[in-house]
Amino acid sequence: MTIKAVVFDAYGTLYDIQSVAEITEDAFPGYGEIITQIWRIKQLEYTWLRSLMQRYQDFAAVTRDSLAYTLRVLGLVYEREVFERVIEKYLHLDLYPDATAALAALKPHKLAILSNGSPDMLDALVRNSGLDRLLDAAISVDANKIFKPAPQAYALIGDVLGTQPDEVLFVSSNPWDVAGAKAFGLKVAWIERVTPEAMALACVENEVVAPLTMFRAIRTQMDELGFAPDHRVRSLSELPGIVARS
Repeated sequence: MTIKAVVFDAYGTLYDIQSVAEITEDAFPGYGEIITQIWRIKQLEYTWLRSLMQRYQDFAAVTRDSLAYTLRVLGLVYEREVFERVIEKYLHLDLYPDATAALAALKPHKLAILSNGSPDMLDALVRNSGLDRLLDAAISVDANKIFKPAPQAYALIGDVLGTQPDEVLFVSSNPWDVAGAKAFGLKVAWIERVTPEAMALACVENEVVAPLTMFRAIRTQMDELGFAPDHRVRSLSELPGIVARS
């Protein structure tokens, strides 16, 4: 079936979550990288735990709680204003360099984001990055009060865009998100930004495995869940060609 809409994950797919490292390092010199990686790992873990416990809190609360956890376990003392300054970066994450051009090239297809982000976080991020000029919708899972990869989250795409699952190309760099979208019935493109070869080289070149290398090892490679993407690409710039061929 012809692709009518291209829907993107936000964090890690269109927006570089590692761009928080600059502000975490500035706020806590010498701890920037370890804060960045623990924060993201716990942020994802809290979304899954809250979904399983059926104790939903929005992504803004999850993001704050996971940062508070991170700073506590590292024994870092901080002022409230420092905490708020770090949190604020999630409203100003850097776009990947190829994001804007790729989205522009995909018009006139319907373009949207489906994100765990809370509506306020997501709307601010999209507006601050200028993607509001290209997107038809920024869909938050908050509408169904459950996080991806729950099926109820992906069902929001059809509710908002009026599409069937096989009319949608869903794009994510997060393997767990790829598996969830594929299980739901969407066509899926995986942005593989980190290869096993690159991780192996990073391990060989360092006596101690760096926090970023550890994060990439557990969060950037396809999981053994029985769901493979339809397309495996290295950058967003490859997407217009995929859609044109479809």
